[in-house]
Amino acid sequence: MMVSTHAPTKLQSLLAQSTLFREISPEEIERIARGCKEIRAPKGTILFQKGDQSNGFYLVVYGQIKLTFLSRTGTEKIVEIIAAGQTFGEAVMFLERPYPVYAQSLEDSLLVHVSKAVLFEEIEGNKSFALKMLAGLSIRLHGLVSDVAAYSLNTATQRLIGFLLSQEDSGQTGTGPVTNLRLPAAKAVIASRLNISAETFSRMLQELASQGLIQVQGRNITILDLEKLCLYGH
Repeated sequence: MMVSTHAPTKLQSLLAQSTLFREISPEEIERIARGCKEIRAPKGTILFQKGDQSNGFYLVVYGQIKLTFLSRTGTEKIVEIIAAGQTFGEAVMFLERPYPVYAQSLEDSLLVHVSKAVLFEEIEGNKSFALKMLAGLSIRLHGLVSDVAAYSLNTATQRLIGFLLSQEDSGQTGTGPVTNLRLPAAKAVIASRLNISAETFSRMLQELASQGLIQVQGRNITILDLEKLCLYGH
């Protein structure tokens, strides 16, 4: 892992890419950027371990980060996959508690670390900024609640289809009668994220393919019938 500092102007530009800072003014971003540093994390880099203390949070500029923990049996359980433009570590920072998970880069990644001290200073002197931060965190919370609801109420097949449709909605696809997308991570990683085994994940992909709904070639998925795929398993 390589940590470096850059001119505030570049860091401001990187911060402005984040959903969390979407409603933040250029002046506010400029002040926050003074407490930021750039982190280059080659694939496999551990950013923090479970139990480490937080001194800020992270923004992913490019690459992917997995948040994960080990179960009592030693099995890895991926809690979340963080992609470009997303942030992580905010809740732990505000709670001032140790990290409950560890973070590792799934591919070569560039991140910005936002200093807790600078962020808290801005919040204390700027109520408007605090409200904007709460709005950004609320959006993240809404997404996490939706995930919990999906895990609790949907079957494994429905969760997989929902994930594929979310990738279709993300703009990774082409146009026309078929839809092409590429899985954003290895199948085993996505399976853990969906709370299913890698074997079940592969079996369900094969089942959808046998029904003529998708074609699978490695991480490349072609949705052949979007309407039937949406209805399958309901």
